[in-house]
Amino acid sequence: MLVEPCTSARTCRTAGIAPFRQQGILPASPSVVGALARALSVSVAELNGRPYLDELRKDQLDALIQPIREALNVYDVGPDPDVSPRPVNELEAPGDSLCALVRAANIKRVASELPVLIHEATTTAHSHPDGRNWRLLAGAYRTAFDVTTKLGFPDLCTVALDRMDWAAQRASDPILGGLRQYHRALACLRAGDYRTGKRLVRMGISLVEQADSGRVRDVVTGQLHLGAAVLAGRDKDKDTAEEHLGVAGRIAERTGPAERIHWLSFGPTNVGAHGVSVLAELDQYPESVQAAKETVIPGGWPPSRMAHHYAEVARAQMWTGHTDAAFKNLQLARKLAPQQTRYHPTVRETYAGLESAKRRMPDTFSNFGAWLGG
Repeated sequence: MLVEPCTSARTCRTAGIAPFRQQGILPASPSVVGALARALSVSVAELNGRPYLDELRKDQLDALIQPIREALNVYDVGPDPDVSPRPVNELEAPGDSLCALVRAANIKRVASELPVLIHEATTTAHSHPDGRNWRLLAGAYRTAFDVTTKLGFPDLCTVALDRMDWAAQRASDPILGGLRQYHRALACLRAGDYRTGKRLVRMGISLVEQADSGRVRDVVTGQLHLGAAVLAGRDKDKDTAEEHLGVAGRIAERTGPAERIHWLSFGPTNVGAHGVSVLAELDQYPESVQAAKETVIPGGWPPSRMAHHYAEVARAQMWTGHTDAAFKNLQLARKLAPQQTRYHPTVRETYAGLESAKRRMPDTFSNFGAWLGG
């Protein structure tokens, strides 16, 4: 989405848009898009034009959504007589593998394999309703949330999270319950409903406190605080954002890198990356660019998280007039996670901002736009 430029730095800050050095049409910041969506009583996804159906068809991803929808729809109809599920110990490994593939940004493969896993896990949980089987099913629903979020289907995201809650309650697992509230809070962030998102984070932290103490509880709690920090940042609540970042940082010092615990990518690196994002959400773009320079991203960090981080850095660089650097980071995000990057709203907003800068860009810039579907 694009908006007309502000006439002064003060007006820009008031509107949630940092001063941009170029003339012309500017990309709306996520906070502005959220405010517009609330004012117009429409969804943020609708304003952004998501899902990007033409691109999904070109990537042959559109046909993979309906099987996921159908798998989510049979949650309460009992065992399927036409499904012969593998033993649970043989289903847990594929479930874990799909989580890893999401973090590797191989969305197409995950979307194609996920419905079978959900059908098998559903029949298993209904046939043998114990905690282990319900946890398996809750994890499959969480993966459905990840896929539908990345491909831009907010209606299915909500359904997947409702199913996750349904299974987590039957598993009597407060960690899964807290994890579900974290993802709900992220959905509220994308929808511009920051107040509800903050409430969900508080509920999630309370739920996780019921779990046994240890590294898993610490990791999920720390990630909840990171989600709260971004929510507060986008809501322009600097003090609260910094408070949550501080708590998450102290937890990360205890846990160290813990990327594989519930595949949250939690640890000191994630705290640093979230610090970059929070500064951008607060419209402190020069500070965000500087923080990015000081944040070391290890080579083994999940590609999906790296690509998301570089997209965030590109946005901050665009707002500070570093257009060449911003485009290089968009290209890097594409190289790391092409399927994710193509459907990432921040990437499209940043590309639109660079295009409006009216500066000479390399030939690859137009090629990038054609790939996005612009």
